[in-house]
Amino acid sequence: MQFKSRAIAAIAVLAAAPLLATAQSNVTIYGVLDAALSKEDTGAPNGKKTLQLNSGNQSSSRFGFRGTEDLGGGLKAIYNLEAGYALDTGVGDAALFGRRSVVGLESAYGTLTIGREYSPIAAIAAASDPFGQGFYGSNLSAFGATGRLTRRLSNSVNYKSNPYSGFSLLAAYAAGEQSSPAVPVTADSLNLRGIAGQYTNGGLYVGLGNHEYNRLLAGKDKETAFGAAYKFGDFEVKGGYLAADPTGANNKFEQINIGATYTMAANKFFVTYQQNKVELNNAKGNAVALAYTYNLSKRTNLYASYAKLDNNNAGVFGLNSSSTNVTPPTTAPGSDPSALSVGVRHAF
Repeated sequence: MQFKSRAIAAIAVLAAAPLLATAQSNVTIYGVLDAALSKEDTGAPNGKKTLQLNSGNQSSSRFGFRGTEDLGGGLKAIYNLEAGYALDTGVGDAALFGRRSVVGLESAYGTLTIGREYSPIAAIAAASDPFGQGFYGSNLSAFGATGRLTRRLSNSVNYKSNPYSGFSLLAAYAAGEQSSPAVPVTADSLNLRGIAGQYTNGGLYVGLGNHEYNRLLAGKDKETAFGAAYKFGDFEVKGGYLAADPTGANNKFEQINIGATYTMAANKFFVTYQQNKVELNNAKGNAVALAYTYNLSKRTNLYASYAKLDNNNAGVFGLNSSSTNVTPPTTAPGSDPSALSVGVRHAF
């Protein structure tokens, strides 16, 4: 009888174990589905306006998994895997979890993550873009291409402090993982170091960040971001300055964004102005963009946007939405791209 009681107790403990584990940890499956019909024009001579079915004009289509485990004593294990894909074709991004793939720890001292993470400068740019890094005319045109800023960091160790009197710190180190000697021989370690500071107080936000990239032995590439935002009532004003200064003469790229939003019930209106410059040949491009969203529910909205960019005789700047871009070919400097888009977005 005593043995039977002990057996029943053991079975009860084993049965409860998954429930105890569930109480200490959780996982969330989430995603965004965004599709739009767009009329695009690169402005190139003899070019044609094209009608495109795009994925991710407001927000890049994606799905992901994130979760936490309570380790006790105020310490948590955290993770996030996020994959991007094209809703119009079903094709996934080249890297399965290329948007974000991190594991780390969270405590009263801040958050430490390891893996592929957003850079310190990316946080400043996201917080200060009037378009929320969606729609044609967003500040995403300052990232990704050669001679531009770095948005995501592979092979990285990242730290973000908890806010203290409104201030927070972000720091990152990304290993280039280059062989010795480097190939090509002009290449440096490809290591990147980044740091940024942010301040929030009510509706006010201010951020400043810097990256140093060891790309070439001849010198270090510099990247800088400054951003600010202020929300008062239903209005919000945002603006930022982004700069990339690669090693070499006349390579500096600069972008200024300033704009505002106004929310009225389920409606939200956006307007932004953007200026792009590159030292070489004094290339310039100025863009004006408008956008509108209408919330059908907390998770679903309709949207429309229009943007036009005017390049000078040396400029080949383009318009970027969250996942797509309209850019003149390099053989057609001075072309003026434009884009009109109407779409639907659902988050789960």
